[in-house]
Amino acid sequence: MPRALLALAIGAFGIGTTEFVVMGMLPEIADGLDVSVSAVGLLISAYAIGVVVGAPTLTALGLRFTPRQTLVALMVVFVVGNLLAACAPTYGTLAAARVLTALAHGSFFGVGAIAARRLVAPERATQAISLMVTGLTLANVIGVPAGTWVAQQTSWRLVLAAIAGIGVLTIAGLLAWLPSDGGEPTDLRTELSAFRSRQVWLVLALTMVGFAATFAVYSYVAPILTDLAGFSSGSVTPVLALFGVGTTVGTLLGGRLGSRFDFGFVALGMLGVAVVLAVFALSARNAVAAVVLLVLFGTLGFAMGPIVLNGVIEAAAVPGGSLVSAANQAAFNVANALGAALGALVISQGYGLTAPMWVGAGLAVAGAGIALWVRQGARRPVGTPLSSSVPAAPEPAGAR
Repeated sequence: MPRALLALAIGAFGIGTTEFVVMGMLPEIADGLDVSVSAVGLLISAYAIGVVVGAPTLTALGLRFTPRQTLVALMVVFVVGNLLAACAPTYGTLAAARVLTALAHGSFFGVGAIAARRLVAPERATQAISLMVTGLTLANVIGVPAGTWVAQQTSWRLVLAAIAGIGVLTIAGLLAWLPSDGGEPTDLRTELSAFRSRQVWLVLALTMVGFAATFAVYSYVAPILTDLAGFSSGSVTPVLALFGVGTTVGTLLGGRLGSRFDFGFVALGMLGVAVVLAVFALSARNAVAAVVLLVLFGTLGFAMGPIVLNGVIEAAAVPGGSLVSAANQAAFNVANALGAALGALVISQGYGLTAPMWVGAGLAVAGAGIALWVRQGARRPVGTPLSSSVPAAPEPAGAR
């Protein structure tokens, strides 16, 4: 494994930890700033908005620089944002600092995916992306539980300061290991031309719809485990850690298999998610079954992520491709919001905590259909414009 992939994975670990650890520190932050828990909960939505805005914006601004320069600059923003959050004297200051931190999130994964692909042979591109994303999944196994415990024992401010330290470590790794001349010359016009491709929009739709299935359930996993499966509140964290292990295994599995099976694997994976969620809905009151199915759900759901991210870059068929890669990160956060909103809708209508599982199953089936559509389109030359069926020009030499 190229050492630069380790630097990218460390950065992904820091980003994943800062995004999700707030969920575990809600009471501590609320007490520290003398605000309600629900108000602190809005920081999660503010972070998601920052990701959606920052992903295309900062990626576009970084096109004139090398991937290493862009990634280092994004990590500087990440470090500053976390330090400001750690020192925030008021709720408003903390909210602004969280949005600033989130701006770097989507762009880091977008540009990082391009950088990861260039570090390995083309046939190992999906695997390289999966190794970077593994840092994000490990955040749910190690970073979030550890951060939650530290916040409970000492201070949530110390947790955010430590995450800033992870950002500094990432910067050092990027400067030491990522080639300074990596990447291809590109410009905004070239990058934007990728959005004329029908395939690109299909993959983005797949991300928004298919992965919404994950968040329709995961957003309400704590009450599902306590109210349906009968776990105590103190047992939820270990179960979520097991879920994180499943997502890590799935990410690595997807990296291994994705290059061989592409979107056919994604379609089967989405159908597998639908089946698992249907069984989960029928057996959620059995504690053992709930844990097994939750881990299997995480494994299947995250196995498709690296394949889809690599697929949208391939579909762009332009030098660079960082803008469509970042757009996929924005689409992933749209999936987060969509899944959570649909889950909340069916719960508020009185259908109970199993209802989000059926919603997730339906979204996964829809995602499988889109994946098959993408797979069929991949048999034609990539880069086909939306307004024409004429094959796109061949990819320039050295585009990979």
